[in-house]
Amino acid sequence: MRQQNSAALIIQKCFRGRKVVKAERGNVREQFYTTYGKHCERVDRQCFGPDSDFLRDLLYFLSPQNVSDFSTLVEACRLLSQFAKDSGDVLNLFGGPDYSSKHALVNYRVKKLVYACIQAVHHNRYQLKDQLLSTSLDSGTSTIILLKAAALLIDPKLPWSCKIVSYLMQQNIYRIFREIVITGKESLNCEGCVGKVSLMERVLALVIAHTGQGHCVCQDIDLQWSFASQILTIPFFWQIFPYLKEIYVSRGLCQHYLNKMATCTKSYEKVLPIDISAEFPAYACLLGNLLEAVGVALTRPACSYDMAIDFATVATLLLEVLPPIQTSNTGSREENSVLGDDDMITDDEPAVAPLSKELEKQISNAIDPRFLLQLTNVLFGGSSLDADSCKDKCNDNEAAAVAAACSFLHVTFTILPLERIMTVLAYRTELVSVLWNFMKQCHEKQNWSSLSAVSQYLPSDAFGWLLPLAVFCPVYKHMLMIVDNEEFYEQEKPLSLNDIRLLIVILRQALWQILWLNPVAPMKFTTNTLFLKKHRVEFVQYRVSVVASELLSQLQDWNNRRQFAHPSDFHADGVNDHFISQAMIENTRAYDILKQAPFLVPFTSRVKLFTSQLAAIKERPGSHSLFNRSSFKIRRDHILEDAFNQLSTLPEEDLRGVIRVTFVNEFGVEEAGIDGGGIFKDFMENITRAAFDMQYGLFKETIDHLLYPNPGSGMIHEQHLQFFHFLGIILGKAMFEGILVDIPFATFFLSKLKQKHNYLNDLPSLDPELYRHLIFLKRYEGDLSELELYFVIVNNEFGEQTAEELIPGGKNIRVVNDNVITFIHLVANHRLNTQIRQQSSHFLRGFQQLIQKDWIDMFNEHELQLLISGSVDGIDVDDLRSNTNYAGGYHHEHYVIDMFWEILKNFSLENQRKFLKFVTGCSRGPLLGFKYLEPLFCIQRAAGSASEEALDRLPTSATCMNLLKLPPYRSKEHMEQKLLYSINAEAGFDLS
Repeated sequence: MRQQNSAALIIQKCFRGRKVVKAERGNVREQFYTTYGKHCERVDRQCFGPDSDFLRDLLYFLSPQNVSDFSTLVEACRLLSQFAKDSGDVLNLFGGPDYSSKHALVNYRVKKLVYACIQAVHHNRYQLKDQLLSTSLDSGTSTIILLKAAALLIDPKLPWSCKIVSYLMQQNIYRIFREIVITGKESLNCEGCVGKVSLMERVLALVIAHTGQGHCVCQDIDLQWSFASQILTIPFFWQIFPYLKEIYVSRGLCQHYLNKMATCTKSYEKVLPIDISAEFPAYACLLGNLLEAVGVALTRPACSYDMAIDFATVATLLLEVLPPIQTSNTGSREENSVLGDDDMITDDEPAVAPLSKELEKQISNAIDPRFLLQLTNVLFGGSSLDADSCKDKCNDNEAAAVAAACSFLHVTFTILPLERIMTVLAYRTELVSVLWNFMKQCHEKQNWSSLSAVSQYLPSDAFGWLLPLAVFCPVYKHMLMIVDNEEFYEQEKPLSLNDIRLLIVILRQALWQILWLNPVAPMKFTTNTLFLKKHRVEFVQYRVSVVASELLSQLQDWNNRRQFAHPSDFHADGVNDHFISQAMIENTRAYDILKQAPFLVPFTSRVKLFTSQLAAIKERPGSHSLFNRSSFKIRRDHILEDAFNQLSTLPEEDLRGVIRVTFVNEFGVEEAGIDGGGIFKDFMENITRAAFDMQYGLFKETIDHLLYPNPGSGMIHEQHLQFFHFLGIILGKAMFEGILVDIPFATFFLSKLKQKHNYLNDLPSLDPELYRHLIFLKRYEGDLSELELYFVIVNNEFGEQTAEELIPGGKNIRVVNDNVITFIHLVANHRLNTQIRQQSSHFLRGFQQLIQKDWIDMFNEHELQLLISGSVDGIDVDDLRSNTNYAGGYHHEHYVIDMFWEILKNFSLENQRKFLKFVTGCSRGPLLGFKYLEPLFCIQRAAGSASEEALDRLPTSATCMNLLKLPPYRSKEHMEQKLLYSINAEAGFDLS
């Protein structure tokens, strides 16, 4: 009860006190009007001096909401400006002849007056909104008069300047300025304001000039109420106050606030003001304004390493919560985002609202090539991470620069379209060489912890190589897209072959570590940036697993073109029988690794897995049903047309079933022989030879005699796309049945079976002359605009030339030094991807009716060619001999058998292949050796071959059983003569 009574008394006193104060203020107001006039008509310059009660009374009763008070204050400020202009001595006007003895009183009045002026503008901002940001300094409007008086009194030459600013800071003046600017911005017309400075901008400039200055005694304020948090979160602030940006950048304010933000321990949600709207969140507006200011600061010679570090730290945290910025260009999804369709899922985090398109544009335009070039130059400008560095370990500055740059770029890659920034990072900065030398030193000295210790983005227990690899891999991968063969192999640019071999080791070990030894919990990643921030380490680890896999795959492609590393260098050390057995089971970790990074597993192991997958499909219930058997009659001299008309109609299930073929010879007579599989193998080899023959017009040949779709196939065959679909089925059926066919495809076409993109380094095999011209442009040191080239390419099919724009409006876009890399990339893309897109797409659809994409993804293009055609090396006769069975009285030591193997070994490679085709129906042996031939090769003594007459018979075969029926010839010469006749007769199955 006593506490309640006490509280009641306090409340009563408070209200009574307020009433008393209000009454007293009313009395003082009336007295003021009597003495000085309601409109200050009896005010002279002495009224502003320390001995006058004018300012004391005015500041006591002044209420900004009161219209009469507001008018009185405006008139007082008008007089103040007039008196100051007349005398030119503001100090004497307020302090009199002896300011020093009365400075406390004068300072108090002045700071109160300045605050009253700003507060009056703030309280009446909605009525004054058209005046708030006016650049017309001669205007007699209320806002101009009040702000002019405030600017007059905050002049840094006056002794009370710091006192005023300190007092304003205590009143959270930047929050007040923020609300004034936001209100005035709504009615601001920027036309006609270019080059002019508003009074609001001048007042702000005077206030912020006291921040971060060593000579200033103003106390610093909490970041929450600072210029950075309250003012720089106003959308497009520098567009309103461009003069202020110059002050912010040139007087150390940018570095001061960046350091405060970088060292702030609070989350940005607790520091930044409430969002203006969902489209203009405070953090995104702050980021846009910071980027524009730092973009200017980076161009200054005085720009410091410390500022760049702080900026990268702050920008990383702000970018991280930014929703991904979309692009309207036509670049590939792979190049536009680090998250593919498979990575995007719905999560439980609240959705991040999309930004305003104007705000998106501000941010994406700010992070332009020049910005990235300047930022990396400042960060690494003082770095000793050069190629000749032989230090024991990197110093803290180098580690901090790498950590800051990699954190910023990693998040940038997630948010911004990649095609805008990758080219400059790859070709105009030293990022690749700096990161490589840092990684090389850390790897060789086992000093990855030096990066973990200074990284503010990842915890100290995260792998030190995560961030460098997350940035290095995509940038170096992009660089390899345009590097030519001479640069890579001969000049060894950008990395030496020795360095690349070490890089392979680092990537291989990193992948094995994060995929097998220390995998993250299975999760899918979403474009919701709040989700990514919550799972920061897991997402970086996931990204490294993707980009490192892509880069290692690309390096393996370079190694296949011209070997510089042993194929086993790409294999993980920990792959064993247990891993292989697990990889055969779906949804296991080993199975997932095989899909993502197949090169970690030896090729022979992957082939075994591939054959086991095919076998599993064939062994499904019902796969051997009579209903899945199809029989066709094929005329040998019309093999392609007959096969197309009959096989094209088969459903997918029947295509995977057993197909029996009966050949009809040129006389219309069915050939002898029952198809137990051998005739079908012969059919597959003959139809592929016919269909892929250049004379048919569906395929063309490179200078290396490698096949690729004819871009002009539609001019020859009306149904050309249906034929490509059919040929995809034929190749898929051959692989499905394990039949090797002698079709040498161009690597850039095999990439299409893997749904991959082709780049410049694939062009030499297709068009070496065009490749040489593009390399000439790439290395041209003069002014490319003088060559009069445009973003147009001329197609030439069957003598008919057509011009095609490489990009919209390309005929009007000249090739210059700044865009030549883009031009080269687009030309290569047109020839290697665009021209054969339709044909490749239809071929792929037919192919995937029998061969799943997951199966093919286990192999690179070089390995895929081996799966299709087998090795180009000679047939291993010793391997065939050790995997041969004998029947009819023959055995491995029989003299006829000894003669046979000696003859076969001495055959030319061409005759060896003809022999293999004669016996097995295919000119190439099993990829993993003849022990995988099903059934095993068998040599049987020909029936009734004891007589002299029988010895003149020819050897015959049963290809369905891989059986050679060999008479017991008595001499090598006789046997060789008969064998050569049989294998070269090309008599079809009538010979049997």
